[in-house]
Amino acid sequence: MMDFAHWLPIVWAVILVAAITIYVILDGFDLGIGMLFALERNQGRRDVMINTIAPVWDGNETWMVLGGAVLYGVFPGAYATLLPALYLPIVLMLLALIFRGVSFEFRIMTRGTAREGLWEVGFMAGSGIAAFSQGAILGGVIQGIAVTDGAFTGGALDWLTPFSVLCGLAVMCGYALLGATWLVWRTTDVLEASCRKWAAWLAVGLFVGIVAVSLWTPLLHAPYLRRWTDWPNILFVAPVPVLVVVLGVLLAAGLRRGHSKGPFLCALGWFFLCLSGLGITVWPYAVPPSLTLWDVSSPPSSQFFQLVGTAILLPIILTYTIYSYRVFRGKVTEADGYH
Repeated sequence: MMDFAHWLPIVWAVILVAAITIYVILDGFDLGIGMLFALERNQGRRDVMINTIAPVWDGNETWMVLGGAVLYGVFPGAYATLLPALYLPIVLMLLALIFRGVSFEFRIMTRGTAREGLWEVGFMAGSGIAAFSQGAILGGVIQGIAVTDGAFTGGALDWLTPFSVLCGLAVMCGYALLGATWLVWRTTDVLEASCRKWAAWLAVGLFVGIVAVSLWTPLLHAPYLRRWTDWPNILFVAPVPVLVVVLGVLLAAGLRRGHSKGPFLCALGWFFLCLSGLGITVWPYAVPPSLTLWDVSSPPSSQFFQLVGTAILLPIILTYTIYSYRVFRGKVTEADGYH
C-alpha cells in the first residue's frame, strides 16, 4: 500500500498545476489586452480596454508567486534544475512584467502628454514579451532539460529551439484570444464588434498552434508518444483532441451569433484542455525527461508543514479573487473611469 510520503508530492503537484492554471486564466486575458492595444488606435476605446482589467490586474500575479513558492519550497530539486536551464527567458519575462506594470500606471499619469504614447508602447511590448517568454519556458520544459546526477549540465541557450519558439508564438496568440473574448464579454458597441473579428482570426491561429504543438510533442521523447498511443491510455486521452474541436465549433458559433460570455468560456476551455494534455504527456516527470516528482521533492515533514499553511491561505486568496471579480462584473463603457 502506498504511504503518505508517496501521496504528498502528488497533492502538491495538483496545487502547483491549479496555481498555474488560475494564473493563465487571469493574467492571460490581462496580457492579451495589452497586445491588442496594437490593433485598437482609438484612445477612448483603449481606455475602455484598460478599465475592464484595472480594478483586478494587480492580483493576477499572486498565482505566479504561489507557483514559484511551491516550486522552491516543495520541489527544490526541480527549482535548482529548471532555473539555470531557463534563466534567460525567466528573467526576460520578469523584466517585461515589471516594465508592463510601470507602463500601466504611468500611462494614466501622463494622459494628454507626449509621453503617453511611449508608455502605451511599453504596455504593448511588455505584454507581448511576457507572453512569448512564458510560452518559450513551457516549450523548454516540454522538450527536456539536460541533467546529470540531478544537476543541469546544458547550455544557457538550450531552451531556444524551433519548438520553444512555436510554443511562445502559440501562447501569444492564445493570450490575445483570451483578451479579445474577455472584451467581447465586457464591452459594447464598436469595440465589442472589433473584438469579435479579432477573436475569430486569433482562434484560427491558436487552433493551428495547438495542432502543431500536439503533433510535434510526442516526437520529442519516446515516453511522450507511449503516453498517448499505448493501450489503455488512449481511452483516456482520445477525448482531449475531440473536445478541442468541439470547443472550436462552439467558439466560432458564439462569435457569429452574438454571444457575450460563451466565446470567453470556450477559449478558457481550450487552455484547460492544453494544460490537461501537457499533464498527461509529462506525468510523472517534474523535470522531463529524467527527474520525477519524488526525485526532486523536499522531505515529507517539510511538505506537510507547508501544506498546513497553504490549506489556510489558499481559500482566503480564492475568496478574495472571486469577490473582486464579482464586484467589478458587468459591461464597461467610456463613461466608466479608473483613477
